[in-house]
Amino acid sequence: MYRLLRAPLQPVTYSRWLHLCVPILLLALWMFIEPAAPWVPLLIVIPLGLVPWVRLAEGLQARFLLTPHDWDRAESAISAVPSAGWSDRWRTLLWLEVRLVFTGAAWVPTVWLPTMTVELVAIALGHPLEGDPMLPLVPPRWAATLLVPVPLILLIAIVIVLGQLITAIAQRLLGPSAAERLTALEARTEQLLERTRIARELHDSIGHALTVAVVQAGAARAAGDPEFTDRALCAIEETGRAALEDLERVLGVLRESKRPPSQGPTLTEADRLLESARASGAAVDAQLTGPLEKLPGPVTREGYRILQEALTNVLRHCGPVPVTVRVEMTAGRLDLEVTNPLPERSGVTLSGGSGLRGMRERAALLGGEAETGPYEGGWRVHARLPLERIR
Repeated sequence: MYRLLRAPLQPVTYSRWLHLCVPILLLALWMFIEPAAPWVPLLIVIPLGLVPWVRLAEGLQARFLLTPHDWDRAESAISAVPSAGWSDRWRTLLWLEVRLVFTGAAWVPTVWLPTMTVELVAIALGHPLEGDPMLPLVPPRWAATLLVPVPLILLIAIVIVLGQLITAIAQRLLGPSAAERLTALEARTEQLLERTRIARELHDSIGHALTVAVVQAGAARAAGDPEFTDRALCAIEETGRAALEDLERVLGVLRESKRPPSQGPTLTEADRLLESARASGAAVDAQLTGPLEKLPGPVTREGYRILQEALTNVLRHCGPVPVTVRVEMTAGRLDLEVTNPLPERSGVTLSGGSGLRGMRERAALLGGEAETGPYEGGWRVHARLPLERIR
C-alpha cells in the first residue's frame, strides 16, 4: 500500500507511462487509414521483430524508460544487444506484440479519463460541454465537484499497474539469453581472477619488502654497530626499490595503460631474494640446479613469487633462523623447497593466512601443487610445478 501511494511521486512512473504511449503513434496513424481493422499493426510488426537490431533499439528504450535507475549498468535485467539467434528474434517479436496490446490497454484510460475530468470540471463550474459526453451519466454540480479527482486517481493507478507489468515482461522477453548470461559470467570470472592475481602480487611483493625492512631495522637497532646499520639500510633501500618497481607494474595494469606492463621478476633473480634474507640475519643455504633461464615464463615468475613468500614467512614468523632453499629444474617439472626450524618459543605457527593460500593457488593455476606444513620438527614449503603442459 505504501509503494502504491509513493509511486505517483516517483519519476519512473511517468517514464513508464511514456513508454506505454510511444506506440500510440503507430496505432493512431493506422486508425486514420483503416479504423475498421485495429488488429493490422499486430501483423505489421512481425517482420520488424525478426530484424536483429530491433532488439537492441527496444532494449535501450526499455532500459531508459522502464528501468532508468540501472539503464547504464552492464548487469541490467534488460539486455541491450542485437539478436544473436532465432530464440532472441522470437522473444523480440513476442515483445513487440505484447507491447502493442499494452499500448491499446493504456490508450483508452489515457484519452478517456482526462476527458472525463475536464467534463466534471465544466459541470462543477456550471458550463457543461456540448456534444456527446464521455461520462456515462451527467451528475449534479455538487457531485461533479466531488468526483473531479477520481478519474485522475484511477488513471495514475492504471498507469502504475501497467508500468509494473510491462517492466516485468520486458525483463523476461528482453532479458539476457543463456549465451549472454554465460558471456557475462565469464567476464565477471575473469575480473575476479585478475583482482585475485593483483592482490597476490601486492601481498607478496609489498609484504616481503615491509618484512625485510622491519627485520633489518630491528636488527640494526639491537646491534648498535654503525657498519651493520649501514648494511641494513642498504638492504632496506634495495628491497624498497624492488617493491616500488612491482607496485608501479601492478598500478600500470590497474590503470589499463596502453603501454604493456613489464614482466615480473623471475627465478633468475632469486639471488636478490636470498641476499635480502641473508642481510636480515637468516643463514640461507641455497642450491639452485638446472638451467633456470630456460624455464617457461609463467613457471619462473610464479616460482619466484612462491620463493619470495616462503622466505617472507620465515622472516616474519621465525626471525633470522637457518633456511635451506632447494630449487631444481628437471626434464618435466620444477621442484622448489624451503625448510626452516621452528623457534623454541610456543605459539608460533605458519599455518593459515593468505600467503600460504596464495602459494597453493599459484601452483594450482599451473597444474602443479604446493605443500606447506610441519616437516621433521621444522617447517617446509614444497612446490612442484609441471613444465610440459606450460610449453
